[in-house]
Amino acid sequence: MKRGLWMVVLVLGVAVFYSALVVIRTKHENRALVSELEQLRQDRERLEMEWAQLQIEEATLAHNNRVDKVAREQLGMVEPRDYQVVKAGP
Repeated sequence: MKRGLWMVVLVLGVAVFYSALVVIRTKHENRALVSELEQLRQDRERLEMEWAQLQIEEATLAHNNRVDKVAREQLGMVEPRDYQVVKAGP
């Protein structure tokens, strides 16, 4: 073969090799991204479940009967009368 033809074959061989490396790297990156996406989906599902539980808990704790009970029993609060005199200071 002529020298020019060898150069063309060599350049094409290098190009094919480089293309193969790019394909391998791209596939690796794709697998890593798919794995990360799956992890993020699982995290989102877990957080959505936790959020639903927290909303239920908030609704339970904020219910008027519960607030009234805690105010009376734990804090010793009473419902105010029409007027109430409180002396403040010494």
